[in-house]
Amino acid sequence: MAVGILLWLLGTSLSSPEGFLTASSIMNNFFVELILWGILIALAYHAVMGIRHLLMDFGYIEETLEAGTRSAKICFVIIVVLSLLAGVLVW
Repeated sequence: MAVGILLWLLGTSLSSPEGFLTASSIMNNFFVELILWGILIALAYHAVMGIRHLLMDFGYIEETLEAGTRSAKICFVIIVVLSLLAGVLVW
């Protein structure tokens, strides 16, 4: 559903100059910006953790409790940085 919202907003903004103004006026609402920021955080989480699991599947990260905990902490730091960057992008 989140990707659908983003695609709808993109399609509306690219449809015509009036569509761009409509999308721009929608994005001027604080709650819409907050929802967009949440969507971007969720996508960042999904992408980073997906890459982590791929690296584990390919054997680049050991499958031990210590390595799993360390890689999860590194991923959460990356997600926090990406969340801050997404917040700067949205606002």
